[in-house]
Amino acid sequence: MRFGTPLIPARLIRRYKRFLADCRLEDGREITAHCANPGSMMGLAEPGMKIWLEPNDDPKKKLKYGWRLVDHENGHFTGVDTSVPNRALKAALEAREIAELAAYETVRAEVKYGEKSRIDFLLSQPGLPDCYVEVKSVTLSRQSGLAEFPDSVTARGTKHLGELANMVAEGHRAVMLYLVQRTDCDHFQLAADIDPAYAAAFDAAQAAGVERLVCTTRISPDGVRVEAAKRLRS
Repeated sequence: MRFGTPLIPARLIRRYKRFLADCRLEDGREITAHCANPGSMMGLAEPGMKIWLEPNDDPKKKLKYGWRLVDHENGHFTGVDTSVPNRALKAALEAREIAELAAYETVRAEVKYGEKSRIDFLLSQPGLPDCYVEVKSVTLSRQSGLAEFPDSVTARGTKHLGELANMVAEGHRAVMLYLVQRTDCDHFQLAADIDPAYAAAFDAAQAAGVERLVCTTRISPDGVRVEAAKRLRS
């Protein structure tokens, strides 16, 4: 998935009200960018960090910049836009690049299911059970090389795990897919200390037959691509 508009570098001044970020462009101008991330962004919103913004000229949008990446200035990047994983993953699923899910030809996004929920992707193929795929963006890293989820309490995520387990009970296939939007991690684990309820719900869902996949991404100011063949160790 390539960014629709070339990104421009900036420095973060502050992130506030979850969805707003004041930034300083290279020419010295200070602007406010949209931050499409409802999480805590632990370790990713420190003043002075180098970041990458996507400009837009959409008259319907109040903010003319969107915050897309954190540049760790060591060759590694973190994607902070939580809408990006689904766009990148859709391309990988449609190209049948993820081996565990490659048997499915039909890919549908945002399909209603469960209790007033929408599954990120519903995969179908004649002769196979439908496959419900829930996607979570992973950006937290508190230890070198270790990616963790979640970065804050997520009651919504806990609910989704229960609904995936219900799909398995109905005879379908269900997959919890963690897409790591960091290029500096080679391990993954759940942050049970941050959200014990989520970790317990995951264990229950896995015991009920929900599968787990962890995929990494290749990230640069040009775009984000799922590294479907690469898996992180747990």
